[in-house]
Amino acid sequence: MKTIVTITLSLLSISNTMAQNISAKFPYQSKYLEVKGSKMHYIEEYVDEENPNQLTFLFLHGNPTSSYLWRNIIPYVKGKGKAVAPDLIGMGKSDKPDIDYTFQDHISYLDAFIEQKQLKNIVLVIHDWGSGLGFNYAATHEDNIRGIVFMEAMTQAPRWEDGNFIERILFKRLRDDKKGHKMAAEKNFFVNMFLFKVGTKRKLTKEEKAYYLAPYPTVASRKPLAVWPKELPFSGTPERNYTIFEAYATWLKSTEIPKLLLYAKPGVIIKKKDVERIQQEYKNIETIYIGKGKHYIQEDHPHEIGKAIKSWSVKL
Repeated sequence: MKTIVTITLSLLSISNTMAQNISAKFPYQSKYLEVKGSKMHYIEEYVDEENPNQLTFLFLHGNPTSSYLWRNIIPYVKGKGKAVAPDLIGMGKSDKPDIDYTFQDHISYLDAFIEQKQLKNIVLVIHDWGSGLGFNYAATHEDNIRGIVFMEAMTQAPRWEDGNFIERILFKRLRDDKKGHKMAAEKNFFVNMFLFKVGTKRKLTKEEKAYYLAPYPTVASRKPLAVWPKELPFSGTPERNYTIFEAYATWLKSTEIPKLLLYAKPGVIIKKKDVERIQQEYKNIETIYIGKGKHYIQEDHPHEIGKAIKSWSVKL
């Protein structure tokens, strides 16, 4: 039976006082796991050694962020399960091996990370490209998934005709070998412009900016960031990724696994029409409006996100 619960939280606009409550600190011990010959950085908190069936909240970031994105949200799952937040290969504090950094590469490294860590009873908490990776993992490992929390997520393959003029021009440039390399690798567009100036409502602090900039000091180190826009299967291209997107998009409509959509307005990937579509098409879905925001809503509303996850997770 299809269950849809829509919850709207009444929130005030972000004030200076609220912004001060968003900590720049990353008070977690760095851990590393060797995966396919390279080290992947991750954090792991709230492990209950006496409970082998403990839920695992797996936080997956996207472009150009890292596990740092979840720093203010992770504390909210304490008492609900353990938290695991990796840095995708080539990103954050993870190694940067000489690979192509395609969607398939990231799938391979993430799947191996989950298998080697023997993560069980997973509750995915996903955003941006982390959502594409998470949805794909869930669709291909359904027995290991207990729930899915998603925000600003890739729920279906994008189409050129769905974007506005500026979005179409921007991504066509980013997908061009020369123009895209200059923007994403040479000028560090995704960090300096999209994350710092376009994707958030508040201004990030110097400490926060320094943390996000640290993994990408050179043009060569920004290769993963430059490849990501080329991997989006706009109107079916590249086909290899379109096939993956279509498979998990179909699965999302059929699975009974509990799902929680957190959205902001106006949003970037998830807009009003997408919320309405998801409410109509998905089974066992709850939707929560967390306030005004763009793409990196974890930097604007981390406590609202954390509280929503905490409240929802009692049903799992």
